[in-house]
Amino acid sequence: MSWIILVIAGLFEIGWAVGLKYTHGFTRLWPSVLTAGAMTASVVLLGLALRSLPLGTAYAVWTGIGTVGTVLFGIFVLGEPATAARLACILLIVSGIAGLKILASH
Repeated sequence: MSWIILVIAGLFEIGWAVGLKYTHGFTRLWPSVLTAGAMTASVVLLGLALRSLPLGTAYAVWTGIGTVGTVLFGIFVLGEPATAARLACILLIVSGIAGLKILASH
């Protein structure tokens, strides 16, 4: 269950990172409110997951989900470049997340 909570926390991490783009420096009310809510949910869920997951692993997975999701949002929604080098770096992050998950199970 902790891993599911951690993944949901990571999805909220994506939400607030993307939300920052739409707050325009926290000058727009509703995007700012939603972004702050996503930040809060993300950290609270991370805290719950940390009850039974190793700190280093959980934090790395949480930030990795946020990083990969935000980059993919940028590519698919905002039209940011999807160069071979960027995609290779995303693959390295995903590989690191998978490796940490596998090693945490042992």
